[in-house]
Amino acid sequence: MISDIHANFAALEAVLAAVDTEVVWCLGDLVGYGARPNECCAAIRDRASVCLAGNHDLAVRGTIDLLDFSGDAGIAAAWTRTVLDDSSRTYLDSLESTGEAEDVALYHGSARDPVWEYVLSDEAALATIVAAPHPLVLVGHSHVALQVALHDVTLDGGLAPRGTVLELPGARRLINPGSVGQPRDGDPRAAYLVLDLDARTATFERVEYDIERTQEEIRAAGLPEVLAARLAIGQ
Repeated sequence: MISDIHANFAALEAVLAAVDTEVVWCLGDLVGYGARPNECCAAIRDRASVCLAGNHDLAVRGTIDLLDFSGDAGIAAAWTRTVLDDSSRTYLDSLESTGEAEDVALYHGSARDPVWEYVLSDEAALATIVAAPHPLVLVGHSHVALQVALHDVTLDGGLAPRGTVLELPGARRLINPGSVGQPRDGDPRAAYLVLDLDARTATFERVEYDIERTQEEIRAAGLPEVLAARLAIGQ
């Protein structure tokens, strides 16, 4: 399970190599911020059995007005529109922001707002857990690896560093695998989740990738410097 690639092809390559032949689900934001949108779209089209559309994907394909994006995000989205090839655009056009797979509810943002809401509070997590049609909910968008569980009326959870293993039965759960291409939880390594529906476990993972390569690509494209610099600190 992956999310928020953001045109960081070096990070995506590292994650796909780590998961090898495993089935891949993607929670959206293939593009935006980074300089390799076409390569990322092609790789996900080839590898992912399920893929959602994130807000950056919707902006680049024209479903969301670029005026809804501010600052560096808007600059990157506008640039991506100019370089996106036809096959990538067609693929992004085919994606929705919600989905279901194997009795798992999937949202880019949340159940209340699949495009824009960041699930970073107990209130937002509880609202999505309660609204989702299945006990297990996966979300992206915030770029923060986290897990929240509802046990009867008790809510617990929080950040999920690498190596966190969840036993899924016994609670309704919301999980964010973190970001492949633009982590914002202080760990610059590419994040992903190993979801074993037979064993009913979820394991949070990280993998090193060539950050300097991605930074060089961003700078060569003329994108804002902050988009390159922040990758080194995971913020």
